[in-house]
Amino acid sequence: MKYCIQFFLILVFLTSCNDGDKKKNRILSDSSGNLNNLSVVVDNDAWNSEIGESIRNIFAAPVDGLPQKEPLFNINQIPTAVFSDFATKNRLILKIDKNPSKGVDFNNNTYAKPQKVVVVKGNSKTEIIEVLKENASKIITAFKDVEIKERKRQIAKSLSSDKAIKERLGITIKYPSVYRTAKEENNFFWLRKDITTGTTNIMLYEIPLDQLTIDTTLVQQIIKIRDSIGEKYIPGPTDGTFMKTEEAYSPFFYTTILDGKPAFEMRATWDVKDAFMAGPFVTYVIRDDENNRYLIAEGFTFAPSVNKRDYMFELEAIIKSIRFLQ
Repeated sequence: MKYCIQFFLILVFLTSCNDGDKKKNRILSDSSGNLNNLSVVVDNDAWNSEIGESIRNIFAAPVDGLPQKEPLFNINQIPTAVFSDFATKNRLILKIDKNPSKGVDFNNNTYAKPQKVVVVKGNSKTEIIEVLKENASKIITAFKDVEIKERKRQIAKSLSSDKAIKERLGITIKYPSVYRTAKEENNFFWLRKDITTGTTNIMLYEIPLDQLTIDTTLVQQIIKIRDSIGEKYIPGPTDGTFMKTEEAYSPFFYTTILDGKPAFEMRATWDVKDAFMAGPFVTYVIRDDENNRYLIAEGFTFAPSVNKRDYMFELEAIIKSIRFLQ
């Protein structure tokens, strides 16, 4: 009898190990979906209640700096009962779980890869809404990081082989080969891609560290610099016209990190002096103490009468691929 029990325990142990190995070694299918598409797994009653309203207010909020209102994510609601098979393969999934354990879980590659599954738990509407609001910024950042990586992966399929930026600015930047160099002068680069309704653009240049003073006028200083660059390098359709910062709206301004270096991020809209042209831009001012400079990387879009969120998202992904050589 003693040996039978020992044999049974060994058998259970080996079976458990095999199950664990299977979980570790299971093959996940590729995730799917367009960029910035969010699947929200929540029952219809909750979706049509204050919970759904909170989800929409957070994850379909307007993107900062765009001339028209466009949501952070396109939301697709899926009732829990039908969340299976192909529905589980989206890269971004937010699950609402009525659960005595209040909180939020961040999971990677649960049903496919790459994938981020965020589970918001609470025992009541009030608790679930509290968790959503308290963790909104963290959840949005987690979802955006996944989508930035995905866009970088897509871009890497056809990269430009231009070496001038590396040699003159001391950085690498990964951008698609469909971008062409519209202007290259000294240490200024303007890269441009034609799209159906206009262009997407990247500017790269540098300024000395002492050209900016970190005080309450910092935003105005950065605007003055970008407007001087626009006047010098980005002409409008007729003589005397050039790109400048739209004066009617206050920019969105943040601090961030890019390739381990502190940076300022500014989002707003540009227009052309004395011409009917305008669009959104994002500017990163990256502090590079090793080279006694700020590297400035800007993405801007001209795409009249169409949505611009995904164009700007591509430019953000390209700029976030910047790596400093020293």
